[in-house]
Amino acid sequence: ANGQIKTDSKAPLSNRLLALDTAMTDLFLLHRPDGAAVEEVFVNANPQSTLKLGQARGVALLNAARSGLDVGEYAARLVKKSVVGVGSASKDQVHAMVARLLPGAAITGPDAADALAVAITHAHMRASAKRGY
Repeated sequence: ANGQIKTDSKAPLSNRLLALDTAMTDLFLLHRPDGAAVEEVFVNANPQSTLKLGQARGVALLNAARSGLDVGEYAARLVKKSVVGVGSASKDQVHAMVARLLPGAAITGPDAADALAVAITHAHMRASAKRGY
């Protein structure tokens, strides 16, 4: 109900990706968003983690496209610059600014703050595009 999707870490990757797809489909049907946004893939220190993240990101992109949504993709530095004003902002700075921009939002941790920062960036970019900037 809080929009957070968790999968069984002991399940095979294919089952976890299917669970992600099913949960995202349910969320899109429930909330009917008019857009979606993801952070561009970054290379993690652990190549295995990077690969898994890329596969989950692929499921998210596929699900959004299948739902007919335009998807914005943003580099982490752009998200930080958009929300905090500095491309090298720390996770704590991003979290603090998201909390200021969205008072009353229940931000359940750094991942939630990052996701909301991507959404804020997408909203800014869409508004700028509509104004012709």
